[in-house]
Amino acid sequence: MAAPTRSRVRLLTAAATVALAALSLTACDNGDGVRDEGASQQPSKSAPADGDSGKDTSAGSTTDDKTGTGTGTKPKPQPASTGKNNPTASTARVTCNGSTVKVTAQSVSRPVNHMLLTVTNTGSKRCDLYGYPAVRFGEAQSVPPVIDDSQPQAVVSLPPGQSAYAGVALSGGDDGGGSNGRTEKTLEVFFQGRNTNDGGPGAKAALPAKGVYIDDSLKVTYWQQSMSDALTW
Repeated sequence: MAAPTRSRVRLLTAAATVALAALSLTACDNGDGVRDEGASQQPSKSAPADGDSGKDTSAGSTTDDKTGTGTGTKPKPQPASTGKNNPTASTARVTCNGSTVKVTAQSVSRPVNHMLLTVTNTGSKRCDLYGYPAVRFGEAQSVPPVIDDSQPQAVVSLPPGQSAYAGVALSGGDDGGGSNGRTEKTLEVFFQGRNTNDGGPGAKAALPAKGVYIDDSLKVTYWQQSMSDALTW
């Protein structure tokens, strides 16, 4: 009876092994004969290093729809142009003439027989005094000559409210070098332009009630920046 008993034990052991294998296959089968590995996973991004939020911060990575520069930086607004740097603004220079200046005439003790013309810019813009004054005493038909040596290095330019000067040698003085001497009681001053003798309207300057004595040696200086320069000749 020992042999059948051992055979029965082997059969029971084999049956148990088959049953366990069947249970294992059932646990791994999804019903369609395919092993279920679970839901598919997307590949994860590498973890940001040391506090990095994971955002792409590389330069030039963003594009600004307004600027289209690709840098993500908006341009700063530019200030409007002002008269300080705009040559066509109201600060542009004009030619000094009777519409923009006031002229006064003053007798001086030195040099003898001289008179000082003072021109003051009464306008709102800087004006330039070109050349020398064309003075007309009384009904004179000609312009007195200029003293060549009195020409300055640059054109005299007057900001609003500022003054410039010119000297007038009225007569030949004590040496009696002049001729056709006479006394005049009216004076008108005319101005030169940049490239022409006509600089616009003239200006009248009051003379002393007794008038001034002049002769044919009458001369004028160029316009000067200072009073002392105007009275040097």
